[in-house]
Amino acid sequence: MPSNDTTRWLSVFALAFGAFIFNTTEFIPIALLSDIGRSFAISPTRAGIMITVYAWVVALLSLPLMLLTRTVERRALLLALFGLFAAGHVLSYCAWSFPVLLASRIGIALTHAVFWSITAALAVRVAPQGKGHQALSLLSMGTVLAMVLGIPLGRMIGNAYGWRLSFLLIGAVALLTTAVLAKNLPRLPSVNSGSLASLPLLCRRGGLLQLYAFTVLMITADFTAYSYIEPFALQVGGFAPQQVTALLLVYGVAGFIGSLLFGKCFARHGKAFFLVCCVVTAASMLLLYPLSGLPAALYALCLLWGIAISALGLAMLSRVLHFAPDATDVATSIYSALFNVGIGGGALLGHYAEGWFGLPYIGFAGAALAAVALLLAWVLASRPDFAL
Repeated sequence: MPSNDTTRWLSVFALAFGAFIFNTTEFIPIALLSDIGRSFAISPTRAGIMITVYAWVVALLSLPLMLLTRTVERRALLLALFGLFAAGHVLSYCAWSFPVLLASRIGIALTHAVFWSITAALAVRVAPQGKGHQALSLLSMGTVLAMVLGIPLGRMIGNAYGWRLSFLLIGAVALLTTAVLAKNLPRLPSVNSGSLASLPLLCRRGGLLQLYAFTVLMITADFTAYSYIEPFALQVGGFAPQQVTALLLVYGVAGFIGSLLFGKCFARHGKAFFLVCCVVTAASMLLLYPLSGLPAALYALCLLWGIAISALGLAMLSRVLHFAPDATDVATSIYSALFNVGIGGGALLGHYAEGWFGLPYIGFAGAALAAVALLLAWVLASRPDFAL
């Protein structure tokens, strides 16, 4: 365990940098779907199935893999994960067919499943006393930087040199991240990870179960629209490729703002903050098509959308740890699994919505599901044990 505040924060930053890598690779296909589809002679929405496959592998295997590795010392486990992660990206670079690309993504998803099952609890654990919320905010910064830097930069590289190089560079940066983690992260024996025996106990916690259900509904709604924001902006909004890159950058900067707002506001105004984020997320999807012909308005909308969903994700994760302090890894792995059920389900629903109604209407499809999620959000926030 780190012995002073400086070392503790260095450890948190190392974990946040790891989060940057994992979230960049999870979402980079969203920025490259058109190019990936062209290289294999398939449509962007069919190429989007790789988002669903990745997310559902994480969903199915997060809990089993967490339980399988629950006694493994965390520093060694993280370093092994990053080595496998880098190897998967080499295979993505070499993929000679779409099935091979899917296979490489499945391998990467296996490492993702373990990483996000353990990292949130580790960030809180190594942070200075009483700084757990700030540690979670820094961890979120890794996700935000993936949106701000990783995804737009990956798109620019992909447009200039081909999508394969984007994947290869992610693998190279992963190796550098391994060195950063090896130097800064202390040995961390597994504690409070929980076991299969924790499941019946967690299943009796109504607030946690409601939070899990809300997570599936809202994240499915969100990714119904967001998974296809790149082809939507190109084909419906009439954006130039450079404008799409800028739109993704705006969304990423919004996530940075959302994480800051979470750190400043959630501890004092948790219920109101949670509900406002839900409403703004749903409204953003509802307005996606009506504002698609106005570039400035679409930029502003994506800014608000990114702020809301980023802050909401942190609020949900915070409540998972709040509801299950005695089995953090099990509870977090289930949350990660269900979050990825939502990502994969949203990408799949968006694929079908495009086929049924057309690409312009994916926002409406997401907003309809988000309206159902809003009802559950109100029930959840009304619980006495939701508060800090």
